[in-house]
Amino acid sequence: MPAPITPVGLPVLPPVPAAPAAGTGGAFGSVFRDAVDKVEQFRLNAEQSVERFLAGEGEELHQTVLATQKAEMAFELFLQVRNKVVQAYQEIMRTQV
Repeated sequence: MPAPITPVGLPVLPPVPAAPAAGTGGAFGSVFRDAVDKVEQFRLNAEQSVERFLAGEGEELHQTVLATQKAEMAFELFLQVRNKVVQAYQEIMRTQV
């Protein structure tokens, strides 16, 4: 008889640091926090979907796959936007005044 399948958990991302007091981060800080929160929400939804599927709680395989793909795509998009912002910042710092 084959060994039972053991559930595999998703990797856990480090917690997002607490947001600074209102008004200290400006509009960019607010947009950044919102983006991080949305990516984190996608990750949590995917994790819960996988847990429900592995526990046999009626979660469909395609729903689980879609949730994990959404989380992955959200993270990849966030990472690419962050890279572009860092590039823009570096370019500004290189310009001569």
